[in-house]
Amino acid sequence: MDRFNAMRAFARIVELGGFARAAQSLQLPPASVTILIKQLEAHLGVQLLHRTTRQVRPTLDGAAYYQRCVRLLADLEEAEAVFSSARHNPRGLLRIDMPVGIGRLIVIPALPQFSARYPLIELELGLNDRPVDLLRDGVDCTLRAGPALDDNLVARPLVQLQQVTCASPEYLRQHGIPGSPHELHGHRMVEYYSRDSGKRYGLEFLLDGELRQMDLPKQVAVSSADGYLAACEAGYGLVQTPYYNVARQLRAGTLQELLADFPVPALPLSAMYPPQRHLSTRVRVFVDWLLELFARPGNHTSRP
Repeated sequence: MDRFNAMRAFARIVELGGFARAAQSLQLPPASVTILIKQLEAHLGVQLLHRTTRQVRPTLDGAAYYQRCVRLLADLEEAEAVFSSARHNPRGLLRIDMPVGIGRLIVIPALPQFSARYPLIELELGLNDRPVDLLRDGVDCTLRAGPALDDNLVARPLVQLQQVTCASPEYLRQHGIPGSPHELHGHRMVEYYSRDSGKRYGLEFLLDGELRQMDLPKQVAVSSADGYLAACEAGYGLVQTPYYNVARQLRAGTLQELLADFPVPALPLSAMYPPQRHLSTRVRVFVDWLLELFARPGNHTSRP
């Protein structure tokens, strides 16, 4: 039995919740994965997985063994990287998840520079405005905007995203241009809501050093960043969004910034990954590259 491959297969089954997905992730035939797990359970003398027609989950022994496996696999990868060319030229598949706008407007246009630096890393990018479960979905690293609320993940801050308040020119012609947040009576907003948490977001301003929330009337609520901006361009009211999301619309004149003298709280952007993967060379070099990317001027994370 190849214990290393058996441990890798077992860890991926636990993380992805099934044999077929683990086999696909490891680029192995499903029958090979099944044989590896049977051999591993026979070698250890314990049952590691509960199998039903609907799901696969670890037993109590399997959960304990999984924690040891991920530490050993990470240590082994790091040890090999230290004494091989992989330290300077890492290879393998790296699965990244990020918000649609950040991926489409900032990361992907610059990504050829990363691939030129690390040509042996294969990238699998998920663009999604909804948070993913890194272990269940087999994701190595995710970019998340907002406070880091998951204590089970390592969060590495990348940048503070500057936000702006916007409306369409047609909306402002009909309702007037407010000179301050105190003049928003009679205006309305587009509401953003999370389909996962159910949380709803209004407008926020920093006034006299204090955070003030403005919940204006709304006619439309949306649950995606693209839909949020589309509703704003259609004239449904005010929105607040990171500058990178509307830089093109502001230049084109389809949206207009207002209340620029009344700052909106910055939105922290972090790279997050499971603790057991903190030693992964692939994750490390990608996050280091992201830090370089967001530190460059002209990437639309703030006004020019």
